[in-house]
Amino acid sequence: MSGDPLLAHIRNVPDYPKKGILFRDITPLLGHAASLREACRRMASPFEAHPPDLVAGIEARGFILGGMIAHFLNTGFIPVRKPGKLPARSVQREYALEYGSGKLELHQDCVQKGQRVLLVDDLVATGGSAEAAVWLLRSLGAVVEAGSFLIDLPALGGKKKLEDLGLKFHALLSFPGQ
Repeated sequence: MSGDPLLAHIRNVPDYPKKGILFRDITPLLGHAASLREACRRMASPFEAHPPDLVAGIEARGFILGGMIAHFLNTGFIPVRKPGKLPARSVQREYALEYGSGKLELHQDCVQKGQRVLLVDDLVATGGSAEAAVWLLRSLGAVVEAGSFLIDLPALGGKKKLEDLGLKFHALLSFPGQ
C-alpha cells in the first residue's frame, strides 16, 4: 500500500462525524476519473476469473463503487439501502457502528436462492454494516463468499468479523488506527 497512487486521493478529516474519529473521505477519489476507474478495476480484478452473479453495494459510497464493479464484472447490481428508501417489500437488519447504530434493508426479491453475490463498500471499520448486509443477503438465499472494499481499518476488527462469517476479504488500502 505504501506509495499507492490512490492514497493521494483519500482525504483525512479529523473529528468527523464526531470528536475522536478520523474520517477517511473518498470524495476526492470519486472526483478523479482515472483514480476512480483504477480503484474499481483493482477491486474487481480478484473476481474476474469466476465472477459473481450479482454485486451488492452498501449505501451510499458502495453504490458508486459497486455499480462500476458490476459493470467491470458484467453482472447485475443490488442496492443495500438505508431504511425507508425501497418501494417494494423488504427485509431489514440493525447493526452497530463505531459511533452509533444503523439499519440496512433489501428488497425481498433482489436475489434468487443460490445466486453468488460479491459485497462491495468503500470502507470497513467495525464491519457492522457489511455483516448486516451479508446477513440480509444470506437470509434471502444468496451465497455471499467475498467482499471487496477500498479501505480497511484493521484496528477496528471489521476484517476479522467478516472473515469469521466465511468471507474472502479483499481491500486495496489499509490505515492504522481508526
